[in-house]
Amino acid sequence: EGGRDDRERRAVDCAGYLGRMGVQEKIAELQLEMARTQKNKATEGHLGILKAKLAKLRTELLEPTGPTKQAGEGFDVVKYGDARIALIGFPSVGKSTALALLTGTESEAAAYEFTTLTCIPGVIHHKGTKIQLLDLPGIIEGAASGKGRGRQVIAVAKSADLVLMMLDATKPDAHRAQLEQELETAMIRLNKDPPDIYFKRKKTGGIKFNNMVPLTKMGATPGDTVYRVLQEYRIHNCEVVFRGDYSIDDMIDVIEGNRKYVKCLYCYNKVDAVTMEEVEVLASQPNSIVVSCHLNLNMDRLVSRMWDMLALIRIYTRRRGEPPDLEEPTVLTAGRGGVNVKTMCMHLHKDLLKEFKYALCWGQSCKHAPQRVGKDHELCDEDVIQVFKKTAKQYGMEKKGKTLTKQGCLAEPKKEVDKKDKRGPSSNRHDGGPAKNTGKMGKSAGFA
Repeated sequence: EGGRDDRERRAVDCAGYLGRMGVQEKIAELQLEMARTQKNKATEGHLGILKAKLAKLRTELLEPTGPTKQAGEGFDVVKYGDARIALIGFPSVGKSTALALLTGTESEAAAYEFTTLTCIPGVIHHKGTKIQLLDLPGIIEGAASGKGRGRQVIAVAKSADLVLMMLDATKPDAHRAQLEQELETAMIRLNKDPPDIYFKRKKTGGIKFNNMVPLTKMGATPGDTVYRVLQEYRIHNCEVVFRGDYSIDDMIDVIEGNRKYVKCLYCYNKVDAVTMEEVEVLASQPNSIVVSCHLNLNMDRLVSRMWDMLALIRIYTRRRGEPPDLEEPTVLTAGRGGVNVKTMCMHLHKDLLKEFKYALCWGQSCKHAPQRVGKDHELCDEDVIQVFKKTAKQYGMEKKGKTLTKQGCLAEPKKEVDKKDKRGPSSNRHDGGPAKNTGKMGKSAGFA
């Protein structure tokens, strides 16, 4: 109990001291407090509060709000092609040389640092697709806080589908960890999936916490840790459900809601200057590849690895009675709306989805060829699709709220029969005589 009181007293003193400091000083003080706090099950709650405060301060630093907020100077690069790859790395690691070899775009390359001062785009033509490759200025320490145009570089990395991290094979491995830390600070998560944590704010009802699996990364009392973190964010009514074994950092990412999850390929350049043993060690690391831009070694393999990590799906279309068009495919990806027929129709034309009736599909995603599919059918690479639209009559009737039969005829609405009069709506007699025959089909003459 005495140790717990000391931790709480120290947290109160730290909070009072942080109120008289700037954002940068607060972040440094919190990092120092976390470094000198012993990590065990008893301190998980205290560390969770410190991590939540640190995440809030970093968000305030990267995304300032209020009257002092100003529009930052960014790189004016328009998105082009079917995917975007960002080249990120320290100065003089071979980013400009790699851009010239892969795209043929001329980018100034020299033996001194900071040769590239702005964003230079290039295009990779591979398997009928166009992939935009961006050569960004070199990152230095403290780029996440704005040093060396770091914010502009990181903003482009957030909009990319893949980050190609260029590393120097002759430099120590600490450079890779430093780059990862800069991107982590800038709210970019590399090679991670969004945590499967359900979080919903509510107006009343208090805090409801539940976990579907045992939590081994949240300390001895996960519920208490979650409750204290939510109190730090001033959230008093919400519902939280953990569907996996996640840590308190994953929960903070879900609460913040501004994290970007990007795939990353680590490219070690200048392998011609190291030994074969060191090359094998670097090549055996996950999501890594070794190249030499100076000797043009293994560059074709680099393009293949980038293609595999982008996971692009090429869909070919065909008209009725004609062969499929294999020149310009429609390129889909899971990160840009999904890989189903609905997304493909949106790529072709925005009004095609309204007139969509069904589609015929040929390829690996079908059980038989051709297969009649709907909007939610998941497509595979190099599938062929033929879309059938509704007729003008069908589309017009549906807009008016009317239904059609299978033969395309207008379906008449059913008439209600009065329960009191079992002889039907046509028997409107009051004098006991036979009903008048109107001569219309579907009407019964009726007898007394």
